[in-house]
Amino acid sequence: MLTTILALVVSAAIDSTTLFIGDQTDLHLRATCEVGEQVQLPVLSEELIPGIEIVDKTIIDTAMLNDGRVQYNQYVTLTSFEDSLFYIAPLPFVSGDDTVWSESLMLNVVQPFEMDSTDMAITDIKGIYKAPIWWWGILRWVLLALAIAGIGVGGYYLITYLQSRARKSEDEVLPAEPLRPAEEVALEKLDAIREQKIWQTGQVKEYHTQLTDVVREYIARRFEVSSVEQTSDETLRAMRGLLSDKKELYESLREMLTLADLVKFAKWTATPDENEKSLRSAYTFVKETTPVEEPTEN
Repeated sequence: MLTTILALVVSAAIDSTTLFIGDQTDLHLRATCEVGEQVQLPVLSEELIPGIEIVDKTIIDTAMLNDGRVQYNQYVTLTSFEDSLFYIAPLPFVSGDDTVWSESLMLNVVQPFEMDSTDMAITDIKGIYKAPIWWWGILRWVLLALAIAGIGVGGYYLITYLQSRARKSEDEVLPAEPLRPAEEVALEKLDAIREQKIWQTGQVKEYHTQLTDVVREYIARRFEVSSVEQTSDETLRAMRGLLSDKKELYESLREMLTLADLVKFAKWTATPDENEKSLRSAYTFVKETTPVEEPTEN
């Protein structure tokens, strides 16, 4: 079922509206919006509603559509152990100050068989059964406890021995090589990309992938933002506050990441000027965000 507000289209659909007790089915949540628009899908806990449990749910997947819009998808696996017809109220999708509700759903959970009590005869309760002592089982547990104790003692002496060997060789251990500055590594990789010129040979997608990977790795080290694992929108949300005093730099970063997403996911054909501009934007971003060392006072 689809619900629309302005440029936002949302839907919630169940794969199977009739379910046997204990079986599972998927609830598909979908939201389609313009690029740059932020959408929050319904926040779900352990139960969708009382009587319908959530077994699992996927992470929210982002996909670029052919018309240039962005689609968010999430699958939620449901199950129920109650024989009933459930009404699922509309679910909220939040975009800025607006809330869009999906249409209501129905899920019919049925018992696949009926209990036949006609053949059940009433009998007396049996007496208490006294189980014999299982001596082999007791002996096995005793042997297992002794083995575990022996392994623990042996492990203690082994660790003590290895630690003593390590202390003796501390003076021979070479110091670890210091980590190179993030901006130095990033500029070196950008120089390599500029020299390779792979986009001139038709490898435009690989070019933008390498370019944005360098910028994302630099952001992760310089600003401690997990940009490598995040989408472009998540990275831009995190960087908006960090670059609040450098709006032009933020806009160039946004244009570069957006163009890369269009090239990689929407098969966008970038012009030579756009390819060169993305490389310049990457250089500028690294240089403008490199910390400036203050001169020391004598």
